[in-house]
Amino acid sequence: MKRVCLLLAAVAACASGNQGSNPLPCNRAVASCDSTPPSRTPVWQDEFDGALGVTFDRTKWAADTGGSGYGNQEREFYTTRTENAALDGNGHLVITAMAEPSSTTYTCWYGVCRYSSTRLKSQGLYAPTYGRIEARIKIPRGQGIWPAFWMLGANIGTVGWPQCGEIDIMENIGREPNTVHGTIHGPGYSGANGIGRPFTLQSGAFADDFHVFAVDWRPNYVAWYMDGTLYHEMTPSTIPSGSQWVFERPFFLLLNLAVGGAWPGDPDGTTMFPQQMVVDYVRVYQ
Repeated sequence: MKRVCLLLAAVAACASGNQGSNPLPCNRAVASCDSTPPSRTPVWQDEFDGALGVTFDRTKWAADTGGSGYGNQEREFYTTRTENAALDGNGHLVITAMAEPSSTTYTCWYGVCRYSSTRLKSQGLYAPTYGRIEARIKIPRGQGIWPAFWMLGANIGTVGWPQCGEIDIMENIGREPNTVHGTIHGPGYSGANGIGRPFTLQSGAFADDFHVFAVDWRPNYVAWYMDGTLYHEMTPSTIPSGSQWVFERPFFLLLNLAVGGAWPGDPDGTTMFPQQMVVDYVRVYQ
């Protein structure tokens, strides 16, 4: 088994000043080593095998519904319709964001809803503490399109957000077709002050193909990977002084495709619908 120590690579990159398009931070030593074995057995997974048009597995996923904006001024109404979330018969879950007709009965925070989509979560069904959590996803594109694979503290119902903590494994906003973001949010570092790092492709767009987005989550440590490349790490020493590290408890998983919102902005005349987020699998390794 090949063992690659990231400390040496980071020191060499800082010393040379050539860190590539996705450097690790140079203001601290990167002391972890990636020694993930080449073969692993998942402890929880969804491979999305099933017939064309079948809905998501309700023993693994629940769903948020409604058009409240979810604290982000999002424009979609989340549904459980198979038009918005269904298997494609080829081992994929397809989450579809679509424009709603003017006659829709869905009401959003801003009035009659213009869009619909789906937001799945494992809340109440599965919430790991630590592990390697990954998904293979082909994301959509377009102004105002906001796909995400992320986690929330399972205690959100009692302590609220951001005290519960949030780990964003992958977020993309459509105006950045070649960039994804890995971020944490907690008390004292939430919302626009969340602590994250982007990963940018050297060529092409993320919508062109599937990619594997993952976090390695251990006690006092979270690391982000894109197609096996480590690009971001967080520990209690890297959050603001006096704030609280809240990532030592169960977190549940989420997959969603938002439309509009404070960060991506709204769709415009260049945005085409429908847009699809295609998920090949979600796996958790311990």
